[in-house]
Amino acid sequence: MTFISMPSTNGSDATAKRAEIRRYFHTTMDTFEQLFSLLKDDSVFYERPEPLRHPHIFYFGHTAVFFVNKLVLAKLLPERINPKFESIFAIGVDEMSWDDLNDTAHNWPSAEETRTYRKEVRAAVDALIQSTPLHLPIDWESPFWPILMGIEHERIHLETSSVLIRQTALSLITPQPNHWPVHSDVGAAPKNKLIELPAGRVHLGKKDAHYGWDNEYGQHEADIPAFAASQYLVSNSEFLEFVHAGGYQTDAYWCEEGLAWRQFKQPQHPVFWVADPTQPSGFRYRTLATEIALPLNWPVDVNQLEADAFCRWKAAQTGEPIRLPFEDEWQRIYDESNMADQADWQGAPPGNIALAYAASACPVDRFKQGDFYDVIGNVWQWTNTPIAPFDGFKVHPLYDDFTTPTFDGRHNLIKGGSFISTGNEALRSARYAFRRHFYQHAGFRYVRSHYSEPKTTAVYETDALVSQYCEFGWGADYFGVENFAARCAALCIHAMGDRPKKQALDIGCATGRSTFELAVAFDSVTGLDFSARFIQAAEQMRVQGQIRYTQPTEGELVEYCAATLPPALAKTPSKVAFWQADACNLKPQFTGYDLIFAGNLIDRLYDPEKFLADAPHRLNPGGLLILTSPYTWAEAHTPKAKWLGGFKRDGEAVTTLDGLTENLGGAFNLIAQHDIPFVIRETARKFQHSVAHMTIWEKRGD
Repeated sequence: MTFISMPSTNGSDATAKRAEIRRYFHTTMDTFEQLFSLLKDDSVFYERPEPLRHPHIFYFGHTAVFFVNKLVLAKLLPERINPKFESIFAIGVDEMSWDDLNDTAHNWPSAEETRTYRKEVRAAVDALIQSTPLHLPIDWESPFWPILMGIEHERIHLETSSVLIRQTALSLITPQPNHWPVHSDVGAAPKNKLIELPAGRVHLGKKDAHYGWDNEYGQHEADIPAFAASQYLVSNSEFLEFVHAGGYQTDAYWCEEGLAWRQFKQPQHPVFWVADPTQPSGFRYRTLATEIALPLNWPVDVNQLEADAFCRWKAAQTGEPIRLPFEDEWQRIYDESNMADQADWQGAPPGNIALAYAASACPVDRFKQGDFYDVIGNVWQWTNTPIAPFDGFKVHPLYDDFTTPTFDGRHNLIKGGSFISTGNEALRSARYAFRRHFYQHAGFRYVRSHYSEPKTTAVYETDALVSQYCEFGWGADYFGVENFAARCAALCIHAMGDRPKKQALDIGCATGRSTFELAVAFDSVTGLDFSARFIQAAEQMRVQGQIRYTQPTEGELVEYCAATLPPALAKTPSKVAFWQADACNLKPQFTGYDLIFAGNLIDRLYDPEKFLADAPHRLNPGGLLILTSPYTWAEAHTPKAKWLGGFKRDGEAVTTLDGLTENLGGAFNLIAQHDIPFVIRETARKFQHSVAHMTIWEKRGD
């Protein structure tokens, strides 16, 4: 088979680059269509070998529709080619749980109609490649970026569709050994062993000059201690030991998720093994379009849950900390292999990858890369790492849901590529992730290490109110108005002067910005809020130094945001603590404070007088109670009878400052006042611009 290198986005000759991209585009479409010619006849397009996915016809049309939808969005195509097709083929179902079977009926077009549509799309994209202005290098803003996006998207589906074809009944497949040859080198498997790797630092974040998906960009660094990794991928022979040892029947080897999957699916062996008692191994093996005797020296294909169960069994057998590698550890293995990047392969990849050698796996000791084999190629390698964005992650506006739905802790990264991984998939920087119960052409190697990867929560907060306050506390400044929480904290610290600054209470802390800001000056700060959702966001910032959330832009459209703890607050997490609490009914332990700050709280309490009456008992003598509020009293929050101001009494106006003075005058002196503006974003074009009144009250000496 012929290896086609992925075009670089760099260069100095636009004419040559245009021709290179055009060849790459047509090769991509030709290869994809050749894959579907393995289906025996057009009726097979409507078979659904995997209940969690659509039938073959969807994917055959989907990649062409993707081109049109993205090129229309990028305003490169003036109009749609077939609106009906561009609706029905638009969205897949690849992110479901194993027991979430989708039996929705669709009125799919005929295979011939879909072929005609693909020809129309091919012609339209070809015309764009030939006519669209091309300036090098190609970046996110270039009109050629969505063209490359469509090409790489089809190459992803070349692989995922090949998995579905591999799951389709053989009676419905027509082998094509000339186009899709299978390796013939089968035999006994080598004995696996562990190779020691020294400690090292990884520096991740896309730097190569090729198209990339959004999750590859940003920065990530980590120091990885020394560990040992298996020299070979786990072979069918090595996994057969696990099967014979009753691995599929022993609950102790399965994590909670794996046990639930196993009990539901009732597997007895890997999905591409076919039980056959006439074979010495007891099994045959399904390739893309044939069945052969189980090749013991080829890598096993499993999902992540099966790979994890094997590692638990191996750990039990050896008494050593055996597990799947983390993404960073796979990168360290790659570092030690000293492999060249794809641009330097010159038609001969150093592994069984990119359809350069065959359309199947091959022996695990065929391609040596440093001290290891198959660091890249043969089958993907499952990791222990749920995909999460790197620092600085940004969503490409043309494909805002490529990665973000997978930041849920349930999608684990696969690394290294398989025999059919081409283009971006074959790059070291590639970061693809699947639900742990899904199948790809994926296997694994194992490592021995006590190291535990820091766990991060990469889920984007989508609750509208929490997200709004994440942005209010941690996001951008708008219209030149300074961050409200930071400004309030600065005024609090200034007001304290030479007073003791041991303990502060930030009540109504929301997502915690003012709590961290106060901790710059105070020995410890407690943040309280009635909302557990707000406290969860604040705690995530304390533990992880980052929170992620969505913001509405217009209608149902959102943008994805990440906020990181500012460097000036880097030393504060150890000095703050967050608790859920009712400001009107605080527990006894919340006492002994030098400062109580209640930001924009009193007009949201169900009984503000009760809160104010309790405050003196929480403060040390000479301590400060500092309140801010825009005084937007509303019965939705506070019964009118409980309002501190904003009404008439005996025909005279009562302001909130009057009410505060009535309630606090016995225990406090009012020593300062400030007006503080703030802006809350609602959508990309709608903002609330308000002014809070800050009052600073000093507790009189006992």
